Amino acid sequence: MKNNARKYALNILVDIEKNNAFSNIAINRELKGKDIPNIDRRFISELVYGVLENKMYLDFIISKFSKIKIKKINVKVLNILRMGLYQIIYLDKIPEFAAVNESVKLVKKVDFKATGFVNGILRSFLRNRNSIKVPTIKEDIIKHLSITYSHPEWLVERWLKEFGQDFTISLLKANNETPKLTVRTNTLKIKKEQLIEKLREKDVKVDTDTFVKEAIHIGNLGNIEDMEIYHKGFFQIQDESSMLVAHVLDPKPGEFVIDICAAPGGKTTHMAQLMDNDGKILARDIYKHKLKLINDNAKRLGINIIRTEVFDAEKIDERLLRKADKVLVDAPCSGFGIIRRKPELKYNKKAQDIKAISKLQLKILNNASKYVKKGGILVYSTCTIEKEENIDIIEKFLKEHKEFEMVDVNDYLPSAVRTKYQFLQLYPNIYKTDGFFICKLRRNNR
Repeated sequence: MKNNARKYALNILVDIEKNNAFSNIAINRELKGKDIPNIDRRFISELVYGVLENKMYLDFIISKFSKIKIKKINVKVLNILRMGLYQIIYLDKIPEFAAVNESVKLVKKVDFKATGFVNGILRSFLRNRNSIKVPTIKEDIIKHLSITYSHPEWLVERWLKEFGQDFTISLLKANNETPKLTVRTNTLKIKKEQLIEKLREKDVKVDTDTFVKEAIHIGNLGNIEDMEIYHKGFFQIQDESSMLVAHVLDPKPGEFVIDICAAPGGKTTHMAQLMDNDGKILARDIYKHKLKLINDNAKRLGINIIRTEVFDAEKIDERLLRKADKVLVDAPCSGFGIIRRKPELKYNKKAQDIKAISKLQLKILNNASKYVKKGGILVYSTCTIEKEENIDIIEKFLKEHKEFEMVDVNDYLPSAVRTKYQFLQLYPNIYKTDGFFICKLRRNNR
């Protein structure tokens, strides 16, 4: 089955590259409904994420042995080369000859004429691997870090200026690590201790060393869609950093909450859970198919206080002015806090994208603020580590909106993540979570 697994991995990588697909969506699309053993599903994910995490380094190696420039190599052939090299360099469990042979078999099926090319490059690497030299830090620190950790040069340069050398290296390393899979206990249906017991009955590895009380780290998980306890709504997959958002918003039973950019609904359903499924949540997004995800999850989790609605956050809904007790703006962002989960993000974004996104974020926050009652709460969050998209947005907003003030988020956080600042900025290299920004604002009585 391993050879079929490599073919699935190839299809996913090509989909990501040609269609700018997100890795998780591309994997689900390729594997959905297929009878694939769990061991092969894990191997497919390992190949896909391994290649994406190390793509620039793998391409650097290919460029040393190929007379054809990277951009001119057929996308399927190129990804077969990347997968072959990844297996040789990083997967000790795969014998080198097997990695070469399986790559050659695969290329015969997709582009027979490229068989000799793939075979030649992989064997040349095996003979000459010790001759490959990456520029040293002293020679060119930006190139060294870019190639070694497979991050674009512009992003490495940006982070070196923002964070300094040691922090940047630590961050780049963390971005290439495999994140823990974390679930949120659905306390509307089950207690955490009971869920842990049920997970262990299914031979799922459980780690309770978490700082959010509902959170459980899990491992050795097969296809989640096959798990009865998932379908029964006992848990929701969600990183701890994301769970903190609802805790900071602190919604209470009976309140009216608006989630401005709600899909796919992890925070929305968490808020409903903290409200004990009592009150009203209006969850909005610009895409109808994304709202379906929220509705499906709410139904599975036993939640009935969420109403979904297609609405563009760049527009203002006059009907909702000053109506909400609490408003969440989980804004669209660069996503540079979740590179561990979606490594393709680091290749798809440019510096000018951040400037464009930050303008959009400020506009959405301005609009959302109009829905907050006197004395009401507005929370702004992103899954990025970029200052330009985070605290800079808040400072611009507060400068223009004297009726709002910052509320110290530390009062709503577990001790492990409290800081000297009133807002929270999480980094994957420090907290072993996704990179996340959370800020809480209160409208005064004006």
